[in-house]
Amino acid sequence: FLSLVAEFCWGFFVILILGNFWFLAVLYLVWLYLDWETPCAGGRRSQWTRGWTVWKYFREYFPIHLIKTSELNPNHNYLLGFHPHGVLVAGAFGNFCTDSTFKNLFPGLTPYLHIMPIWFGCPFFREYIMSAGMVSASKKSVSYVLNNEGGGHASVIVIGGAEESLNAHPGSLTLNILKRKGFIKMALKHGAHLVPVFSFGENELFKQVANPKGSRLRNVQEKLQKILGFALPLFHARGVFQYSFGLIPYRQPIHTVVGSPIPVKQNLNPTTEEIDQLHALYLQKLKKLFEEHKSNYGIPEHKSLIFE
Repeated sequence: FLSLVAEFCWGFFVILILGNFWFLAVLYLVWLYLDWETPCAGGRRSQWTRGWTVWKYFREYFPIHLIKTSELNPNHNYLLGFHPHGVLVAGAFGNFCTDSTFKNLFPGLTPYLHIMPIWFGCPFFREYIMSAGMVSASKKSVSYVLNNEGGGHASVIVIGGAEESLNAHPGSLTLNILKRKGFIKMALKHGAHLVPVFSFGENELFKQVANPKGSRLRNVQEKLQKILGFALPLFHARGVFQYSFGLIPYRQPIHTVVGSPIPVKQNLNPTTEEIDQLHALYLQKLKKLFEEHKSNYGIPEHKSLIFE
């Protein structure tokens, strides 16, 4: 989805260069050079962009809901681990990049959705995603958000990353998390409380071409992901006037459940053992969150999360 919008922006930029407005392209390149570090310095959010009426219809299409299970004291900073990635990451965008659900349930907290740095190199597109509250997923960017001395900042990181989107099949409960411990280290270094977030329905929006691990397609997708920096899942859903084939996501409800915070004491130089201990606790809390709420959202009792 993001890649399609980014391609349009690149196309527009090329038209400026090849057309009679090349001077505008040059001016923008100068601006891009001067503004290059902004995605790592909190971005440039716009309440006007986040409040567009179109986002109300976007949320109501599925619909998207945010469920609060515990208070989050705005005097602290938080690192929210979002699961699963899905294909569209609709729950993360709808809840954290538009102004309606999160700010009403958690007043005093400002969410920042961290995405791959590659997207901020796209002309014009970078301005839009920053205005929506997205920032780079680099260590520098996460540190900037979590360094807020007065608290009130919430870094939202899709832990499974692009790799996890290749597992985004309806009914899939596989999370790429066992080797992902960088977010744990960042939480420790900044004393940011960890909050597991599970978005029920995220994997139900599209049907993906079968790509089991070890298959030729999966091998190609994984190699391209390493080269390009983002995954290329082959998916389809419904069309505008028919429901058999298209790229419009299915109308499946998304319930994004925000768990209870795990208190984290600041540790500027955490050991491997300390990181592993907190990581194990996080997995335990994430699994508990899923088990406590799965029956509310149509998950069979015998189904459980699979950590890879």
